[in-house]
Amino acid sequence: MNRREFLTRTGRATAALAASAAALHSGFGCTTLTAPESRERSGRAGRPPNIIIIFADDLGYGDLSCYGHPTLHTPNLDRMAAEGMKLTQFYSSSPVCTPSRAALLTGRLPIRSGMCSDKRRVLSTKSRGGLPRSEITLAEALKQKNYATACIGKWHLGHLPQHLPMRHGFDSYFGIPYSNDMKPTCLMEGEAVLENPAVQATLTRRYTERALAFMEGNRHRPFFLYFPHTFPHTPLHASKAFKGTSRRGLYGDVVKELDWSVGRILEAARRLGLTKHTLVFFTSDNGPWLIRRQRGGSASLLRGGKGSTWEGGVREPCLAWWPGRIRPGSVSAGLASTLDVFPTCLALAGIPLPKDRIMDGYDLAPLLLGTSPSPRKEMFYYRGTRLMACRKGPWKAHFLTRAGYRQKKAKKHDPPLLYHLDHDPSERFNSAKTHPKVIADILEIVARHRKTVKPVKSQLER
Repeated sequence: MNRREFLTRTGRATAALAASAAALHSGFGCTTLTAPESRERSGRAGRPPNIIIIFADDLGYGDLSCYGHPTLHTPNLDRMAAEGMKLTQFYSSSPVCTPSRAALLTGRLPIRSGMCSDKRRVLSTKSRGGLPRSEITLAEALKQKNYATACIGKWHLGHLPQHLPMRHGFDSYFGIPYSNDMKPTCLMEGEAVLENPAVQATLTRRYTERALAFMEGNRHRPFFLYFPHTFPHTPLHASKAFKGTSRRGLYGDVVKELDWSVGRILEAARRLGLTKHTLVFFTSDNGPWLIRRQRGGSASLLRGGKGSTWEGGVREPCLAWWPGRIRPGSVSAGLASTLDVFPTCLALAGIPLPKDRIMDGYDLAPLLLGTSPSPRKEMFYYRGTRLMACRKGPWKAHFLTRAGYRQKKAKKHDPPLLYHLDHDPSERFNSAKTHPKVIADILEIVARHRKTVKPVKSQLER
């Protein structure tokens, strides 16, 4: 089934179609749903669930009070965790912005779509690149079940008209086209510039107002809201209502306003009677920007931050909320990734995965609903086009390491560095000498994975 056939297919997915839609997982199988299972998980017969993805920018693993921050107060996110599931081993596919967003929306490693680069600065305001039309986004896929779709916030997958959200399955777009440190930082409505420069201190509030209006306007049909926030990427901006209110300084003010926004979204779901039919994810695109010091976040006990494939650069806070379906107060240490969001949402909506391409995600619905452990057993850590590390179970092997933006060249390790992440989440104690068999097993996994990766010209260097 090619891209056009996938996007124009309508009607109910049968059990046979769902079974045949299993995609390749770098040599591993994936979990698929039959149509009856999909209807059972949807929350209401005949209506697939609403899906909301709230995606922070540069938020660290340790930046929420429910993940242990001592002075950042995030009561709404804490309540979200108490009413849903907190994932403690959840990963972004990349330690930097653009590739992580491409992976979230396509369920594919960025190296497969060309949405990565080994250059330090890509997708500048002079770039002509962006997400290829050959890729199928989550918004496009959900159109098969008549979802209303909206993107509100930072896009950063190409800013020319042919790359903007409404060319990739979204009915509407309101936000900035790239990071808020890129000039001109304009606010867009659809494909038109609404405000240049954007008044950044008002963005979180205005994004939230648009999100609430979208939910209200589509409460009688399934909807997909992709809500990628501009912050806490620097430069930091908070509205007057939040500036100076946090013990953590301006960074804390910004996170506090994000927490307020999440609270408004969840309250709207309650007010509109949508809680039983709405799955909400909250996570971040990559780890904290440590070189910004007090204007950057915290990875807690994890090593490294944004730009590195140490744990602090890619392990993210992640909360999943679906009252009546996800057990309140549940905590999962199961391995999971932003790559898994695409197949999870399609499975819950009763939509088969595309068969004409390699997919890198797994259906996490059984994990979220408490019926089985996470199907993900491995994780590949890329920075640009280079495979830097690989995780199998609790073991992580580093072939190349680079400390964020302070280290210009990656350091090669032969034999690889090896860490047991359950025992040593800070990656301090190299166990390579005492566990050669583990390294051999991981190298075998990597060899199988590399056979599935065909070089794709970078879309970010155009």
